[in-house]
Amino acid sequence: MSKLTTLTEAIAGNVHDGDVIYAAGFTHLIPFAAGHEIVRQRKRDLTLARATPDLVYDMMVAAGCARKVIFSYMGNPGVGSLRIVRSEIEAGRLDWEEYSHFGMISRLQAGATGLPFMPMNQTGATDLERANPLIKRLTDPYTGREVVVVPPLNPDVAIIHVQRADPDGNAHLWGIIGEQKEVAFAARRVILTAEEIVDETVIRSDPNRTLIPGVVVSAVCHVPYAAHPSYAQGYYDRDNAFYLQWDKISESAETVRGWLDEWVYGLPDRQAYWQKLGAAVHKTLSVKPRLSSPINYGQY
Repeated sequence: MSKLTTLTEAIAGNVHDGDVIYAAGFTHLIPFAAGHEIVRQRKRDLTLARATPDLVYDMMVAAGCARKVIFSYMGNPGVGSLRIVRSEIEAGRLDWEEYSHFGMISRLQAGATGLPFMPMNQTGATDLERANPLIKRLTDPYTGREVVVVPPLNPDVAIIHVQRADPDGNAHLWGIIGEQKEVAFAARRVILTAEEIVDETVIRSDPNRTLIPGVVVSAVCHVPYAAHPSYAQGYYDRDNAFYLQWDKISESAETVRGWLDEWVYGLPDRQAYWQKLGAAVHKTLSVKPRLSSPINYGQY
């Protein structure tokens, strides 16, 4: 059966108050549209896990969705701090856990494979061990050396944005690949948003690009431009100007509330959001085609 549904229905049916949510994507394909829909539906008491929280978690924390964040880097990339997340943590109103990038990926790998923990080589980040009691050390039974171990992470919901998927959730993505595969297998439910919905023959034509198999996907949503202000390789560029704007917007609770009222609560869906951005922004973010060379899979 087709898993196609609207993003509104996917969030309502799969994201529940108190859930652990992991919004995947590194640098690009960040699922902002899903984050906005969670805000719009006023979900509460969520634990927001993500290797790089980016602006999407700043917005969700500002909207009162979160009770905790789990992360391995926190900042407005290329600009500065995530003002809202940082201020809420410093005020003691937001619980937090911090890991290295490799520590976060190792947690997902343990979760995806059903392991009780994942070992890592020691690093220079000993301050993380002091700040996070879940990072522990064990003795390697083969060498006698100490290794660092982290527990598995099994989110209730993984949200993943891709370039294209078929109605069953088999998905192609390309460009910078982050932790999408690991979190898809670690999570209990997976919401997939896609720039395009294509026939399964398109997916089957290049099986090595199928990073997410439909067997682990709960819902598939056709949501063009879902990653803005981040980018989707081959579809639109990163909106660097917005990252700078958010740094100013997030300086005060009043301007943040105004932005959320105008751009999230005041709009019904992502299509309305994209249209509101306007033709000038669309033009700035447009990209020219640059196709890869064809691959010959042979015939038998």
